[in-house]
Amino acid sequence: MAAGVKTVILLSFVLALGFLLIILSCALWANWLPLLVALTFVLAPLPNALFAHCGGDEFSSYENSGAIDLGRFITATIVITGFAFPIVLTHSEVITPTACAMSIVGGGLVYGTILAYSAAFKQDSSDFD
Repeated sequence: MAAGVKTVILLSFVLALGFLLIILSCALWANWLPLLVALTFVLAPLPNALFAHCGGDEFSSYENSGAIDLGRFITATIVITGFAFPIVLTHSEVITPTACAMSIVGGGLVYGTILAYSAAFKQDSSDFD
């Protein structure tokens, strides 16, 4: 296990900071629509995680399959939606530009933390190790 307690503490601090920015972008201007950004970025890695196990068999030389590519495509679509949603809300003057910026930065921190956690604690399982 390459990651330790310091990694978990750092990742939890960054995750809390990201959620704080998203909640502040909602609470300071009394508009709770940017809270959907947090939901978007929390749900973003799920298709990638679900479709990662739908690969080919161990005898095929081609690693990626259509299901893995579909999972990556859906994940990328959700991530782009998470960044674009506050911009659309700002353009339609539903939220302020400051709330948009706080929501985008907070969402980026949340999604980055999820990616860093999954990369730090990825287990390379092999039956012959």
